[in-house]
Amino acid sequence: MSEIALTINGRPVSVPKGSTILEAAGKLGLAIPTFCHDPELSRYGGCRICVVEVAGWGSLPASCVTEIRPGMEVFTDSPRVLEARRTILELLLANHPEDCMTCEKCGACALQDYAYRYGVRKGRFAGDARSLPLDDSNPFIVRDMNKCILCGKCVRVCAEVVGRSAVDFAFRGFQARVAAPLDGGLQDSDCVFCGSCLEVCPVGALGEKQMAGQGRRWDLTAVTTTCPYCGVGCQLNLQVKEGRVVGVTAARSGINGKHLCVKGRFGYRFIHHPERLTSPLIRKEGQLREAGWNEALEEIARRLKETISNHGGDSVGILASARITNEENYLLNKLARAVIGTNNIDHCARL
Repeated sequence: MSEIALTINGRPVSVPKGSTILEAAGKLGLAIPTFCHDPELSRYGGCRICVVEVAGWGSLPASCVTEIRPGMEVFTDSPRVLEARRTILELLLANHPEDCMTCEKCGACALQDYAYRYGVRKGRFAGDARSLPLDDSNPFIVRDMNKCILCGKCVRVCAEVVGRSAVDFAFRGFQARVAAPLDGGLQDSDCVFCGSCLEVCPVGALGEKQMAGQGRRWDLTAVTTTCPYCGVGCQLNLQVKEGRVVGVTAARSGINGKHLCVKGRFGYRFIHHPERLTSPLIRKEGQLREAGWNEALEEIARRLKETISNHGGDSVGILASARITNEENYLLNKLARAVIGTNNIDHCARL
């Protein structure tokens, strides 16, 4: 693939033909602000916060959709660019709730970060403000469209990555917003509640219902682990506060990137459930009692040997689990066939 040379802020760089200014700047380590851009999604260019100045051009193009040209001279932080970005932020803040102190996204909000970065304290454009009802009708995702900046990332990730198209833009002009079909709830749409929209939303328009009120982002410690629900091996971050898991986010690494299924993202409450088994149980004289792992494994081995000795290996059946890895299931298969001597092994998710 041919390379194209250009300069950005006086620094030369060469990138493949078809690359955008944003991608070229990234190669130089230059951070251009974005709301609507995501490398996994189609180019959109809707938010305009990523505008740059190009020598000889009268307008300020959006760097996330503007492809490079030979000899292009780009400036990412010129006075014109900085003034344009401040104006864009002021326009966004003109119709945005001023509740950063109580917003669940505080500390992880791109709009808040950029307002601080560019010194925008308050929007200077007065006008009507939206007053849409909070949608918390489903058990997983809280939707506050008053905070939506119409970046479209939730629409595109649902259509292009998840393949569900559960939400899209509705209405026009000042009334425009992201909505489910017929402006209903997510539970009445094709949404599978994977939460990918939560991962890409740059503001507080979408929030996890179970994490509400559980702590600020700086109060939480992320512990990377593997999802226990199947053998795929998705990586996730347990959000831990004071020794308790209060939420789950994608680790943005491994085979799944920033995407999880509904079980991996929202099915974590079993961890601290009062009825959860935390140690093995052994039945003695008709009663279950807690036991240590060594005692439990010795009891299992003793009973298996006794059963095989009295009735043969085919008297034993083994049920594998989808919650362990392929390697562990292979070892279980080997234990059944090579050690116990039975082909009576099945898998809970085979069908």
